[in-house]
Amino acid sequence: MSGVLIATLNSGSSSIKIAAYSFEGNNRAGVELLRANLSGLPAAPQLSAKSANPETAERFLAAADISNLDPKILAPRLLAATEAALGVPVHALGHRVVQGGAGIVDSRRATPDMLDHLETLCPLAPDHQPHNLSAVRAVAAKRSDLFQTLSFDTAFHRMQPRLAQLYAIPRALSETGIIRYGYHGLSYANIARRLRDLFPDRPHRRTLALHLGSGASLCAILDGRSIATSMGFSAISGVPMSTRAGDIDAGAILYLLSERQMSPEDVSIMLRKQSGLLGVSGVSGDLRTVEASGTPEAEEAISLFIYRIVRECGSLIAALGGLDAIVFTAGIGENSHRVRAGIADGLSWAGVVIDPAANRAGAPLLSPPDAPVSVAVVPADEESEIALGCLSVYESSCPGSSI
Repeated sequence: MSGVLIATLNSGSSSIKIAAYSFEGNNRAGVELLRANLSGLPAAPQLSAKSANPETAERFLAAADISNLDPKILAPRLLAATEAALGVPVHALGHRVVQGGAGIVDSRRATPDMLDHLETLCPLAPDHQPHNLSAVRAVAAKRSDLFQTLSFDTAFHRMQPRLAQLYAIPRALSETGIIRYGYHGLSYANIARRLRDLFPDRPHRRTLALHLGSGASLCAILDGRSIATSMGFSAISGVPMSTRAGDIDAGAILYLLSERQMSPEDVSIMLRKQSGLLGVSGVSGDLRTVEASGTPEAEEAISLFIYRIVRECGSLIAALGGLDAIVFTAGIGENSHRVRAGIADGLSWAGVVIDPAANRAGAPLLSPPDAPVSVAVVPADEESEIALGCLSVYESSCPGSSI
């Protein structure tokens, strides 16, 4: 098979990321043709695009109509702009879906039955799943002939040891799907696939990956596979995030419901929208704004963020049985030298040492050559992982297809 054009659409609550790749012959790396980002949704949309060919990015920006931000309208328009930029139709479109359920370990073709099943999982990721699925349905309504696939954030974690997935609740509830799913799996799968290139001359069998962005989680990767992760049943859990609380005593939730008379919806909004960096700082959920604020509350929010991450790192290092490498990724992981330095300092007991100058410069490798633990900074790349999954499903369903 040769000459397959794959586009990807990563639809979130505050941004939509678009990319396009060309896969030639048996080259699984693919060539990135276009990458675009519509951020600031819904209040202040900003569209950007980049490409090795500047004219491709320019054509995309000229063709992209973002006058209507309704996902049902926007998703097909962004696909049309992508094809206008490339000058040819794509063969398949791959989507990110946050929650795939307990049984899905790989990418799947988007079918009506599959979409109906995934709709039932929206309560586990209410800030993401509805947007993910809305984009798929919108494109299908406009382009019923287009081959669409789904790649899942939960899939990378589905092969974890059973004990890593279980809660200590009645077995009957676990068997209905109340387990630790884990999220950010596409980001972690991309890191796992690149470990040999990241650390060609250094041990990396036991790697701790930190996806720190608006949503934040950690993953213990052993021999390229997820064996434990900080997020559990929902994307609210784990370490504090931009506006999400992270782990909180279940008794506190019961107290808010029974004694404070908060409704389930009010508690849900509090945990998802009013907590994390925003809730503790009282300033913002954006770490850049919190760091610039300098108020005592803002400083405490940053310190708590780092402290909780360090504690979770300790748990995952125990699951790994030691530590060879750390990878920072996503917006905060890639850009906040203060957070990276704080986490490294908190993990000095585990052999983590970083060079201050390299850290401030945001260098790809932060650890000195003789450090016992290698520390790298890697740009998040969910899109290429979605494209690979899409290609795999497309090849299986359409053998022999080519331009």
